[in-house]
Amino acid sequence: MGVWQTVLQGDAISRSVALLLFAMSVASWVVIFWKSWMLRRAVKDVQLSTAAFWQAAHLDDAQQRLQAFDPRRLVLPLLQAARTIEQAAPQTLAAAGDRSQQLTRVLRDALHLVLHRLQFGQVLLATVGSTAPFVGLLGTVWGIYHALTEIGQDGKFRIEQVSGPVGEALVMTAAGLAVAIPAVLAYNVLGRQVARIEADLEGFARDLRELLAYKESAV
Repeated sequence: MGVWQTVLQGDAISRSVALLLFAMSVASWVVIFWKSWMLRRAVKDVQLSTAAFWQAAHLDDAQQRLQAFDPRRLVLPLLQAARTIEQAAPQTLAAAGDRSQQLTRVLRDALHLVLHRLQFGQVLLATVGSTAPFVGLLGTVWGIYHALTEIGQDGKFRIEQVSGPVGEALVMTAAGLAVAIPAVLAYNVLGRQVARIEADLEGFARDLRELLAYKESAV
C-alpha cells in the first residue's frame, strides 16, 4: 500500500493533518529557495556597493554608484537616510542634538528597515520547524486511536484491523519530521547569512556616520 493510499484511507482529521503538513512543506521550500537566491545575491551586492561607495569622489557620485551596484536597495537606503539630515526642518525634534546623534538615529532606523526585509521568511521557517513534528504527532495519535477503537469494537486482535491505522500513524510521524528537518536546517543556515550581511551593513553604517560627522565638524 502506497503512502498516498494510506493517507487517503483515513478520515477527515487525518486528511486535514496531511494537507496541513503538505502546505507547510510547500511554504517552507518556497521560502528556502527564494531566500537562498536572494541572500546569495545580497552578499555580493553589499560587497560591491560598499566598495563602489568608498571609491566615489563625493556623496552625489557615491549615491549614483549605489543606484547602479545596489539593485536590492540594501546599502543605498543608509546613505539616503543620512542625507535627509540636510533637509531636516530647523526648530524640530528631527534637527535636535548634534550631528552625530542625528546620524545615529536615522541610520539605525534605515538599518532596521533593511534588516526586516532580509529576515523575511525566517519566522515561517522557525514556525514550521517547531510545529510540524507536533502536527505529525497529532496524526499519529489519531491513527493509534483508530487502531484501539477497532480492537475495542471487535474484542479480538487481528493484524488486519490495526495495520491500516498504525500505518497511517507511522506515515504522519515521518511526514512531520520530513517537513520540520529541512525548515530547521534552512533557518540556521540562512540565519547565519543574514547575520553576516547584518554585520557588514552595521559596519558600513558606523563608518558612514563617522565620515559625515567628521565632515560636519571640519567645516
